[in-house]
Amino acid sequence: MKSYYFKKSSLVSVIIFALMLTGCVYWIRAFQVYQQMDEFDKHFAIVVTDEFTLQFKDPILYSKDFVSLSKLYPSDDSSTTEGRKWRYWFRKIDATGNIIKPEIKFYSDLYFNKESKLTAWSFSSLFLQIAPPKFLEVSLRSIGGAEIDKEKKQLKANNALLEKISDDLPKKAVVVAKLGEPLEIKDEPEQEIYIYHFLLETHEIEKGYEDRALNEVKITFDKKTQELTRMAGRFAGLKVSINYKKFLAEQPEAD
Repeated sequence: MKSYYFKKSSLVSVIIFALMLTGCVYWIRAFQVYQQMDEFDKHFAIVVTDEFTLQFKDPILYSKDFVSLSKLYPSDDSSTTEGRKWRYWFRKIDATGNIIKPEIKFYSDLYFNKESKLTAWSFSSLFLQIAPPKFLEVSLRSIGGAEIDKEKKQLKANNALLEKISDDLPKKAVVVAKLGEPLEIKDEPEQEIYIYHFLLETHEIEKGYEDRALNEVKITFDKKTQELTRMAGRFAGLKVSINYKKFLAEQPEAD
């Protein structure tokens, strides 16, 4: 049975996998979350409104795990009735590093209980323009059953385990209408790659990791269909890449 290397398919898989490759304590906690992915609906829930929220039914990861990994602190840290909420703001910038006006921005929220354990992770509506909810969900679900290849720093998943969906991919015109013009366009024979820069608003960065506040997002569009086919970026120091075409179900041919 054929398999392929599922490289950092989602933000959550990046967090889990990166923690696995660091300290022993982080490894234990991250590996426990990874094991939970095998029984996704038992340990997780997904809520989609104007945001996409992944809920952790049996919290394991601590807030300190995220800071230790990214070396960055959130834009806002506020208290809630359940514990704390961290918000990371990402603002679009131009080639000189200045924030574009009017602002184009998105956020990611982390919710922690009173024990500082992660209970929910949310992504704002603008982020969902480049990571559609159903594709984001199936990428999360596909982590379950993946094999860990620490040497190659990859999660090895089996094609047979990948869930396929029939949703339409976003069109370039719709995405650009929301994100605005890119910083750069790379023209290739069958596709175009739109490059955007977003700056993380943060009150503190560990010395030596200042470059992690800059987040480059690459969005690939198919020239023929004008569909968004891939998204790759670095958010708060964490790399993510999703190839949406791998999750598409084959469409029946018309008679």
